[in-house]
Amino acid sequence: MEIQLPAHQNIYFASDFHLGVPDFNSSLERERRLVRWLDEIKNSAHSVYLLGDIFDFWFEYRHAIPKGFIRFQGKLAELRDAGIAIYFFTGNHDMWLFDYFEKELGIIIYREPQELLINNKKFMIGHGDGLGPGDSLYKIQKRFFNSKICQWLFARIHPNLGIGIAKYWSRQSRISNTKREEKFNGAENEFLLTYCKEVEKSVHHDFYIFGHRHLPLNLEVTQESKYINLGEWVHFNTYGVFNGQDVLLKSYEAAK
Repeated sequence: MEIQLPAHQNIYFASDFHLGVPDFNSSLERERRLVRWLDEIKNSAHSVYLLGDIFDFWFEYRHAIPKGFIRFQGKLAELRDAGIAIYFFTGNHDMWLFDYFEKELGIIIYREPQELLINNKKFMIGHGDGLGPGDSLYKIQKRFFNSKICQWLFARIHPNLGIGIAKYWSRQSRISNTKREEKFNGAENEFLLTYCKEVEKSVHHDFYIFGHRHLPLNLEVTQESKYINLGEWVHFNTYGVFNGQDVLLKSYEAAK
């Protein structure tokens, strides 16, 4: 995809809202915060890229979706109706998002990292799960969960039971059980940075933008290339902004 960004407009990137955990009240407070943020950026937004784990769990049955998050969905609908493009990259927690958002809201869904050319700057963006070295067990699990047979089997479970099971899984997740934010243990231990460096050896990108790591990061891949991790909205409320020249990592101050 090639984009020429008009003057005075920005492209926004955010990920890892994990709506639904760790409990109803804190998730609702986070949802309201996200709605305020979206409302504040709408006048300057050319487009918004949501890079996965927006929901801590999501499964679309043929005639049912998880209840809740209606304020957030309503704000996305408002932005789409105003002509702002929204792109949703599925993460490891919301990989079972199918066509509801496309049909109801006109939001384009991606399941793999994508390359963009914006103002002659080359981007690679995605959620980030399953990339880079290590985590072999998850990579096997991801192939199974993404399979048609797994999705067909889960769809056979009544929503009351299926969503109940999923909420139990969510309570075991890293974001639900981490009282403090993730820690940076050195560039050599950042698996997504390792992935970016390997890609950069064969194809240059000015910016690599991912989520999943839950830690806001702005690291050098090479002197001409950056890796930016968007962090998450449970502890950090961070997001990325491309202003036509550079990607800035910002925190939503109204969260305080």
